[in-house]
Amino acid sequence: TLTPLPKPSVDTGMGLERVAAVMQGVHSNYDIDLFQALISAAGQVTGTSDLSNNSLKVIADHIRACSFLIVDGVLPGNEGRGYVLRRIIRRALRHGYELGARDAFFHKLVGPLVEQMGTAYPELAAAQAHVEKVLAKEEERFDETLSQGMAMLGKAIDEMDGQQLPGDVAFTLYDTYGFPVDLTADILRNQGLTLDTDGFESAMEGQRKRARAASKFSAADAGLQVDAVTTFSGYDSLSGSGTVIALYRDGNEVDALATGDSGLVVLDKTPFYAESGGQVGDTGVLESDGNVFKVSDTQKSGEAHLHLGEVTQGTLEVGDELAATVDEDARRATVLNHSATHLLHAALRLVLGTHVTQKGSLVAPDKLRFDFAHYEAVTPDELAAIESLVNAQIRQNAAAETAVMDYDAAVESGALALFGEKYGDDVRVLRIGDFSVELCGGTHVQRAGDIGLFRVTSESGIASGVRRIEAVTGAAALALVHTDQQLLDSLSAQLRSPRGELGDKLQQMLDRQKALEKEIKKMRADLAAGGSGGKDLTDSVQEVAGIKVLAARLPDDTDAGALRDTVDKMKDKLGTAVVVLGAATADGKVRLAAGVTKDTTARVRAGDLVRTVAEQVDGKGGGRPDFAQAGGNNPAALDAALASVRNWVESSLSA
Repeated sequence: TLTPLPKPSVDTGMGLERVAAVMQGVHSNYDIDLFQALISAAGQVTGTSDLSNNSLKVIADHIRACSFLIVDGVLPGNEGRGYVLRRIIRRALRHGYELGARDAFFHKLVGPLVEQMGTAYPELAAAQAHVEKVLAKEEERFDETLSQGMAMLGKAIDEMDGQQLPGDVAFTLYDTYGFPVDLTADILRNQGLTLDTDGFESAMEGQRKRARAASKFSAADAGLQVDAVTTFSGYDSLSGSGTVIALYRDGNEVDALATGDSGLVVLDKTPFYAESGGQVGDTGVLESDGNVFKVSDTQKSGEAHLHLGEVTQGTLEVGDELAATVDEDARRATVLNHSATHLLHAALRLVLGTHVTQKGSLVAPDKLRFDFAHYEAVTPDELAAIESLVNAQIRQNAAAETAVMDYDAAVESGALALFGEKYGDDVRVLRIGDFSVELCGGTHVQRAGDIGLFRVTSESGIASGVRRIEAVTGAAALALVHTDQQLLDSLSAQLRSPRGELGDKLQQMLDRQKALEKEIKKMRADLAAGGSGGKDLTDSVQEVAGIKVLAARLPDDTDAGALRDTVDKMKDKLGTAVVVLGAATADGKVRLAAGVTKDTTARVRAGDLVRTVAEQVDGKGGGRPDFAQAGGNNPAALDAALASVRNWVESSLSA
């Protein structure tokens, strides 16, 4: 049904920019003072003097959109709204590239934008540094993508048969190299070419199907749809009773499960928590009168809780009354980790910023894992601050209180809701003191102090713009502390240094090692060049048209640095010269270095020479006219390759 508006009106689309255009007597939004200032700034940072260039308009428009999206908590990513933001950023960068901008420029426009709109939108001014950092990181990331993608696309265009780029080629650029398909289409369009969009979409659909197949739950009955309703009683108790309302084996509903049968049991009431919100499903036992069903997992299908497991004794039938007992140790350990996850989320937002949003989680008995939106690695100092904040909340021992309330009221009260998560009209809210308030249907501690201790075990990146923290709590955290202490004691004994001085001791050892490595490197170079009793390389010198040519093999495992230093020394020693040195490595590889004195590079180029030698040892390389390096995979061919240098030089000089 349609409800009449309280004040009927017409949506004319007369936003701020269009009203400004009318008032300022111009015919385009881009001609108003607000946009002209941004266009001028875009021209400055891209080195473009023609302010009528459409690319500048695109950049000016996109810096506004991107900045406000980031202020609202969106970060560049590979899916959802994060992907929308990434596409907008990359389109702006692509236009900058077309204008000749080769250095990062987009983030430099945040300042001019704040000058224009910071007063009206104070949240933009407050987040200026954050927005600049996010955009700068994305520019850095895209620069790598653009360089790689442009080279690959250029090669693909050169090899095209016709005027249309195959869709699978565009898909490979997108899937393997992260090169956006819209940029591929733009580049093709500018060259009068087209993209096989049907072929691209077909390849994309194939990827989606593979992803769906790979993500299916491994249990045989994962796709089962059950219409029953199970009442969950596990918030207050780890045991209870319930009536069997359905049984399943091999995906089919049955009347009974016998000893040895694996299947699903559905009860009308259960204390077993079904996997949801990152918290794993409970394990335990269902039993009655000698009939035992061992529960290995609990999943959800609609409103039904599915107890997955095996009958280890007797027979279960529909209608049986079963005693349900959750594995207490596993549940209590899981509860500690779940509540700690909420404290971790709040601490991350305090230390890193309110742009941090949950992207995924795993709450199990042995550990917790939390994935969140952030644009760079969390530093050791930040990790220490986050861990300290969580442990401070644990020591304060605030009450963990839950309440069921209307969704809108919960959000208005400050409760964090996960973007993309589906919530009902009534939601469960968990509040831990004044530190954390989130919507959550999981099981939790009664007080923060129950967690005992929180220790971060790792921090890593799992996708562009997504970081992951893993941690342990309670007894597991204490065990980790003991393990660390034992390691420190062992190191202290081995290094004969008190714990408190281990850092200084290790630094001294590293400095000493570095000095020794430098000394060894110098000795190797001296030996290779004929010093300190080593074979004199000048014995291998040949002369070609007044140029001294040295091609020699150095001892196996001579490192790249020693090769380079020896080449430089021999060039200085010989005068007008061409020097090629090679060495085999213990892992069956070849190292090559070539040098040509400055007075000879017009006739002999080191890069061309080393490439020719490298090809003979199944390798490749290149470099400057005066110095180049290469690698290879065939040490057996090294001597013959070095022997060919004289003839190559003769040919080059006579060409």
